[in-house]
Amino acid sequence: MTHFIPYSRQLIDEDDIRAVSEVLRSDFITQGPKISEFEDALASYCGARHAVVFNSGTSALHGAYFVSGLTEGDEFITSPNTFVATANAGLYLRAIPVFVDIEPDTGAINADMIEQAVTNKTKAIIPVHYAGHPCDMEHIYNIAQKYGLTVIEDACHALGAKYKNENIGGCKYSDMVVFSFHPLKSITTGEGGAVLTNSKEFYEKLTLFRTHGITKEHFSREPDGGWYHEMHYLGYNYRMTDIQAALGTSQLKKLDDFVERRREVARIYSESFHDNPYFDTTVEKDYAFSSYHLYPIKLKDRYVQKKKDLFSKLIEYGIGAQVHYIPVYLHSYYQKKGYGRGLCPFAEEFYKRAISIPIYPAMSDRDIRYVIEKILGIFENWGLCMPVNKAKI
Repeated sequence: MTHFIPYSRQLIDEDDIRAVSEVLRSDFITQGPKISEFEDALASYCGARHAVVFNSGTSALHGAYFVSGLTEGDEFITSPNTFVATANAGLYLRAIPVFVDIEPDTGAINADMIEQAVTNKTKAIIPVHYAGHPCDMEHIYNIAQKYGLTVIEDACHALGAKYKNENIGGCKYSDMVVFSFHPLKSITTGEGGAVLTNSKEFYEKLTLFRTHGITKEHFSREPDGGWYHEMHYLGYNYRMTDIQAALGTSQLKKLDDFVERRREVARIYSESFHDNPYFDTTVEKDYAFSSYHLYPIKLKDRYVQKKKDLFSKLIEYGIGAQVHYIPVYLHSYYQKKGYGRGLCPFAEEFYKRAISIPIYPAMSDRDIRYVIEKILGIFENWGLCMPVNKAKI
């Protein structure tokens, strides 16, 4: 095997390299002007009043949960079909994740099932825009308003996506939105994340939380001198560097092109796999404009038991398949905390069937054709023939 096609990867060009090099030659490589430049650009793109960048999507989630007031004994509702960080960030504050099942077609939390999970301990709802497909945010927000709950969108997959023709990140139907800038996401800063909000209070607390809880502006007493600062919260060193922020600002200028290419790859897949007898493809609801962070295929009944074999075959052919996700509560850590199998049947069924296949902006037409032909060829060799649908590539 001489050529490997990953399930996703970053796209870095000379403009990005130049932006980083300029910072390395400047006076500030951290805690400098590139941070606010990136934050302003991000808030402007998404349509939010404020953006606060962090050193990872996980730390951004932690910050959002903290400033929302989530604390020990509180419950927060979220999806099990996500990376563990969505739930773990609440556990850091000793809050309790309550998992609500998903829609079988999108893999996103089923908004119709959220209200029945609300108790007098519920403080927040954390919808996850799985694979870049937005959840039904207006429905979720109306539930939150009814019970006085905070809504924090885990949009780590969804920068560049839209809900009802408005960019994810504008906080129209939420209090905060969290993004990730890991290399596999819509844009990258190497590692990094952000929280967007329209609340000045949340914004100010977030900026302190990422810097040890320390302020140099708002004091509880007369300052001792120009050096004086105060720690108001038990914060963390969750700062992003100017090196990362410069890369993020450069990447953000190309976000629309990145998403357009992801959507083009998804279109080719969907046309080529249309009505095949082996697996179902991803869907896009009428209210959604997906950023297609992932392209999961879901095996039909006859082939569910072939998932392990299919995964191995794809790797053998140099196709970087992956599985998104093991339901969070099935991990051993959560099992030890008392979460049991059968909690979210649709999420568990989704896990049995789903495999993510390659999709990323730098993916060539040749690689797309190769993935399509190999996937269909594997199933044909298992005894059910189907010709490749000639999509426009």
